Amino acid sequence: MRSSFSFNYNKGLTDTQPSGIVEIRSVDQWKAYFEATKGNNKLLVIQFTATWCGPCRLIDPAIKEFAAKYKDVDFIKIDVDKLFLVAQQFEANTLPAFVLIKKGKEVDKIVGVKKIELQNKIEQLRI
Repeated sequence: MRSSFSFNYNKGLTDTQPSGIVEIRSVDQWKAYFEATKGNNKLLVIQFTATWCGPCRLIDPAIKEFAAKYKDVDFIKIDVDKLFLVAQQFEANTLPAFVLIKKGKEVDKIVGVKKIELQNKIEQLRI
């Protein structure tokens, strides 16, 4: 699947999949994205994943569905093998892990393939 690049004036250059999920590929990209989100009240859902993680692949379609449905929420994907330090920062030791951020602060965390629980948290926190 090819990624396309888009420019968001609030966030700069981002690597966006057609689903609307931004794949973070470097620490610098992560820092820039994270800093940009601190100034707004938008919910940020971070999906920590790995290419070898079966459960991560299992929940991927649900995350794409959520990204399409909740346009008022930002979704990003971080491969723990590529950005180990970022995964450590959020203690993403078990995959898949989802960290929900608002104004630069972690407001919730969900670990595992828990589609309904994640959707409920997104519904609750996106407002």
